[in-house]
Amino acid sequence: MRFIFKTDYAQDIRLAKHGGHVFWYSALLLALLAAPWLAPEYWLAQLTFVLIYAIAGLGLMLLAGFTGLFSLGHAAFLGVGAYTQAVMTNAGLPFPLALGCAAALSAAVGVVVGLPALRVRGIYLGMATLAFGFIVEEVLARWESVTGGNAGIHIGKPALFGWTLDSGEAFYFLCLLITVLATLGILNLLRAPTGRAFVAIRDSEISAQSMGIHLARYKTLSFALSAALAGVAGALYAHKLQFISPDQFNILQSIDLLLMIVIGGLGSVHGAFLGAIFLISMPQAIAMVKDYLPPTIGQAPGLQGLVYGVVLVAFVLFEPQGLYGRWLKMRTYLQMFPFYRKGMFKRQKSFQKSDRLR
Repeated sequence: MRFIFKTDYAQDIRLAKHGGHVFWYSALLLALLAAPWLAPEYWLAQLTFVLIYAIAGLGLMLLAGFTGLFSLGHAAFLGVGAYTQAVMTNAGLPFPLALGCAAALSAAVGVVVGLPALRVRGIYLGMATLAFGFIVEEVLARWESVTGGNAGIHIGKPALFGWTLDSGEAFYFLCLLITVLATLGILNLLRAPTGRAFVAIRDSEISAQSMGIHLARYKTLSFALSAALAGVAGALYAHKLQFISPDQFNILQSIDLLLMIVIGGLGSVHGAFLGAIFLISMPQAIAMVKDYLPPTIGQAPGLQGLVYGVVLVAFVLFEPQGLYGRWLKMRTYLQMFPFYRKGMFKRQKSFQKSDRLR
């Protein structure tokens, strides 16, 4: 088991706590860079979708996992980013500028949606974001002069500095670059006073306010940053599919995003990536198992939803910390064997005494 002896205050905010982090994350990055030469085209496309959903997951993780704000309409931000990217790209705007516009417009919409978060929370905030998701879907379907309505809209390949990314490998590297930048941005944000303010709001709004944290400002900022990342993911999603329609950003997509971060591990950056891997790989696994099931079960139209529901209930009951929490427990067990104690990860109360007095 590794023991870290801290001799400097700066060690608490380092990205890499020890040499093992540098080694394993460097190895992971090298494996991702070599993926186009190691993986078939189909699996490379699936890995690209994992990166895109991981960016959206990072945004939702910042909002729900680190700030404690509940959102049931996050797919609407993906839709805003996707349609902004499509309209700007089709108008001849370069890819970087169109991507910036998609992120900025999504962030602006996130600020508007974040205003109800100043007065409501919990299930009421979820209802407000759910209503917003329905509104955006309806606007995308009715504004036919811009969005094409229910017929959808086509979008071409991204062009970067005069070079068209017309191959799956080139677009994969673009998504990988943006994912790495988004991950580093979130990690640095969490080390900064802003990220610590988000976590303080999540743990106890009363305690955070008593320490001088401006709740309205930081809640709105959290919504804006989360929406901006979702807008970037939506823009990449539109380029990957090359065709988007309003029904791709409905309530089911929002539930998938929420399911992704809950199963991945709420409150951890790793959980966004593990949840994205689960969300993309689960349909593939179900498709492979279908042939071995009885026809009445394997050909049932609601099989995927049933599996998702069972998995979610199982995680909520038996592993609330998600896939990343399970990995932490396995790692700790292997490091401390045979001195591992069963009650080490006992579930704690999530509220403070000051919250119970309200």
